[in-house]
Amino acid sequence: MKAVILAGGKGTRLRPYTVSIPKPLVPLGEKPIIEIIMRQLEQNNIKEVYIALGYLAELLKAYFSQLNNRYDVKISFSHEQEPLGTIGPLKKISGLDETFIVLNGDILTTLSFQDLIDFHKSQGAIATLAVHSRKVEIDYGVIDISEDMRILRHREKPVLDYLVGMGICVFEPEILGYIPENKKYDVPDLIRSLIDSGQKISAYVSDDYWMDIGRPDDYEKAVKDYTSSPEKFIK
Repeated sequence: MKAVILAGGKGTRLRPYTVSIPKPLVPLGEKPIIEIIMRQLEQNNIKEVYIALGYLAELLKAYFSQLNNRYDVKISFSHEQEPLGTIGPLKKISGLDETFIVLNGDILTTLSFQDLIDFHKSQGAIATLAVHSRKVEIDYGVIDISEDMRILRHREKPVLDYLVGMGICVFEPEILGYIPENKKYDVPDLIRSLIDSGQKISAYVSDDYWMDIGRPDDYEKAVKDYTSSPEKFIK
């Protein structure tokens, strides 16, 4: 099984931490997040990993070069010269000729990648997205109105439930045919194209721990959660 780690973003929401280092190298305790992800992939029998690079690519390459082949995994790099979005970088990677997993290089989770892959294969889908339930608290009174401006409902500070993407997907190689060459292309673009083409896309609903380390407060919580119980994330 092969995996792609998307590690090319600038991490602008996480500044100032990402001014001088790429977001996947931001540390959680003694390990950067991308090393935790690599350990998890290795423990889930992933034998080949492609790392899609962009912003501060040489720092990521240098980091892995000094690990002295610490992983029992073949690591290859793909470098985008211009930003290609959240799924466009796949088009530059050769060798994705079987079922593969794609994940963002800035997530902390206890999700079993093997369980996700097994579910995907049982579905017979071209793509499976791991999704997570998130509650969004609205700090205002929400007003619903009709076309003639009549108030239909007033909800004081409602809590909305959503299923959100976890930044972890399993794909069949056929999805590469839907991604344009050398063009910025995001996951929502690909999903819309697959749906319009009548392809089956499955959702794997997970209640595992999941944190997208996108903002400083998310990062601080992830550091606390990981350092307090690292055994939850790396066996």
